[in-house]
Amino acid sequence: MRDRSDGDGRWGAVSFDEIETLRRHSSAWKLLRADHAPLILSFLAKVFVEDNIRSISSSALASRLDDELYALNERLGPATFPRRATAYLDDWAAPEAGWLRKYYPAGSDEPHFDATPAVEKALSWVATLRSRAFVGTESRLNTLFDLLRQMVYGAEDDPEVRLAELRRRRHAIDVEIAEVEKGNVDVLEPAAQRDRYQQFATTARELLADFREVEANFRSLDRALRERVAGWSGAKGELLDEVLGNRHAIAESDQGKSFQAFYDFLLSPRRQAELTDLLERVQQLEAIDDRDPRMRHIHYDWLDACERTQATVRLLSDQLRRFLDDQAWLENRRVMDLLHSIESSAMRLRAHGVPPLTFDIDGTAPTVNLPMERPLYTPTAKAPIDSRVEGGEGDFDPSALFNQVFVDPSRLSLGVRRCLQQRAQVGLCDVIGEHPLEQGLAELVTYLSLADDSFAVVFDEEVREQVDWIDADGQQRVASLPRVTFVRTTDATERALR
Repeated sequence: MRDRSDGDGRWGAVSFDEIETLRRHSSAWKLLRADHAPLILSFLAKVFVEDNIRSISSSALASRLDDELYALNERLGPATFPRRATAYLDDWAAPEAGWLRKYYPAGSDEPHFDATPAVEKALSWVATLRSRAFVGTESRLNTLFDLLRQMVYGAEDDPEVRLAELRRRRHAIDVEIAEVEKGNVDVLEPAAQRDRYQQFATTARELLADFREVEANFRSLDRALRERVAGWSGAKGELLDEVLGNRHAIAESDQGKSFQAFYDFLLSPRRQAELTDLLERVQQLEAIDDRDPRMRHIHYDWLDACERTQATVRLLSDQLRRFLDDQAWLENRRVMDLLHSIESSAMRLRAHGVPPLTFDIDGTAPTVNLPMERPLYTPTAKAPIDSRVEGGEGDFDPSALFNQVFVDPSRLSLGVRRCLQQRAQVGLCDVIGEHPLEQGLAELVTYLSLADDSFAVVFDEEVREQVDWIDADGQQRVASLPRVTFVRTTDATERALR
């Protein structure tokens, strides 16, 4: 057979054995063949796809499933779904099914659930079975042409070819500008608008679904790395090189680079504002008769999914560090056991007395220098300080002792929260623009150290910004610092959207 896969999971020509393997081992295929597939797909789609929930506690999910089972049993008969909701959830999260991921978050003793990529794949295939009254093709053809141009001219290193393409695009824009100046405005027909909206909504939902697969891929990479560490039999230095190299490879992989570029794009305040404006204007088009209400805030859902994926990567890195610490502790314990064994053997030999054969040695005991014998840090002795102060007289201005500046961080946090009421994130320069600095540099430093449950402070060391203010002497001061962005946390975002 020819090319089995095009690299992103969409199959071309496949063999019999490959299809048979997928039928036996694919969780998405098992879900479509399950006896209660309509219940599983409809319920999981409602909770994890429509509501965009990425983590839900076991009690909350069981309560929602119990309501769903009650409604179905009332309509279809009491024996349709006789089991308890928790029993169904345990079956769906079992390894042989793999439709839910059951785990314990940090600091919680209650299990939580999240849907696996298999659910998204099964739902995506079921959605393609629906009959569509309108099937657009023109916008997809335009998209294909744009992608081909980006690949061809983006890989072109000949300056003359690049300049020719840029001049062609500039000429086309000049012609369009001239036509508009004449009053000839070419407006998209309603069919073309619906075609493009259908493609946008489909791509937006697929993009949101892809984040679960990206997160699952990161977990698979981390699991493979842990297995490598657990079965390592070489030197510790080689192990550290292997670990650090693999963690760097995860970040530098094609998937890691693409995800980071997407995340940086979403964090741009200018892109956020432009995207919000475009979504609002598209939702108001009269030609779009079947608007999806989720599309109005889809970029917030993207941002929440990105933040959860980033949090997963950070958590995996922290768990891997603790795992390596445990490995080092076990190695140190083995060294101590060997030393104790040597001491015990020496004590047993001494009990047999001095052997008759005598000879001279350099020392009474062998000298063994081990790295772990290095002494711990010994603090230097503190000299006694005579704190007695004798009164005296002096001619000085004591006002400097009372002119201390106190900056109230709660007031600054309140200003940031007000700026985040209508936005998912806001830059430090924007906050200072709305609330100018009153206490100079001390207030600016307090902004950088704010800690609040409703938002997070993100520093971008690659971009520099300048903040200016007028001090108490009437002089203008300018400070250069990395770009600082206040990002609303996931819980706060959900409350704002509700």
